[in-house]
Amino acid sequence: MFSRLSRLSRPRALAVCAVPVAALLAVAALAPLPFTVAQPGQTTNVLGNDRGKPVITITGAPVRQTQGQLRMTTIVATGPSVDVDLGDVADAWVRKDRAVLPHDSVYPSGQSDEEVEKHNTAEMRKSQNSAVDAALGYLEKDPGKVKVTLHLADVGGPSAGLLFSLGVVDKLAGDGAGGDLTGGRNIAGTGTIDADGKVGAVGGVALKTQAAARDGATVFLVPKAECAIAEEQLPEGMTLIPVTGLTDAVSSLKALQKGGDVPKC
Repeated sequence: MFSRLSRLSRPRALAVCAVPVAALLAVAALAPLPFTVAQPGQTTNVLGNDRGKPVITITGAPVRQTQGQLRMTTIVATGPSVDVDLGDVADAWVRKDRAVLPHDSVYPSGQSDEEVEKHNTAEMRKSQNSAVDAALGYLEKDPGKVKVTLHLADVGGPSAGLLFSLGVVDKLAGDGAGGDLTGGRNIAGTGTIDADGKVGAVGGVALKTQAAARDGATVFLVPKAECAIAEEQLPEGMTLIPVTGLTDAVSSLKALQKGGDVPKC
C-alpha cells in the first residue's frame, strides 16, 4: 500500500488518505456517547394547584390564604436509554439553555427507563416525607394532629424538598406576623431537605435559574454549596440567596420582605 501511495501525486494521495479519515469522523459523529443533555424544565408553584389539585393540603390546623408564589424548579434530560451523539453534544456546548452531563451522574448505571422512573418516584416520596417532617418540626407542630399531603404529578427526584417545606410553613404560619413568607413575590428555588431541615445540593442549578426566570421568578433560593454554579449564568434581575437549612431560608425570606440584609453568594 505504501509503495502505491508513493507513486501518486500529492493531491491524489491526500484525497485517498482523507477517505478513511472522513469515514471515521462520520462514525464518531453518529456513535452514542456517555452523556446526557439537559435543559430547563417545568416550574410549579407549591402554594397553588397542579392539574386541578392543591399541591399542599393540610388538615388538623388553620390554613392561611397565601399571596405570592414558591416555585419548585426542574430540568428535563434525555432519557437513560436515549443515545446522545457528537452533534447533540456540540449543539449543547454552544447553547446557554443546554448542559452536557455525564450519563452516570444523572442516571444509575445499567438501569432501564422503567427502573429509573421507579427510583425517581421513590426519591420524590421520600423527599416529601422529609419536607413535611422538617416543616412541622420547625413550627413545633404535632405530626400526629396535623396532616400534610403533597401532590405533584410527573416529577421525580428529591430536589423539591426545600420548596415543599417552605410552602407548608407559609400556609401554616406565614412570616409569623400576619404576612406572607413570600412578601407577595414570585420566589423559586431548589434543594433537597432532610427531616432535621438541612438543605442539600442538587444538579442542574444553572438551568433551574433559567426556568425560574422564564416563569417570572425574581428570587432564587440555592443550596450554598452551589452558589458558584448558579452565578455562572444567572439571569439578569434575579436575586440569588444561599441557604443551608430551612431555618435560614425562612429567616432570609423574612429579611427580604422587610428590606433587611439578606445573605449573598
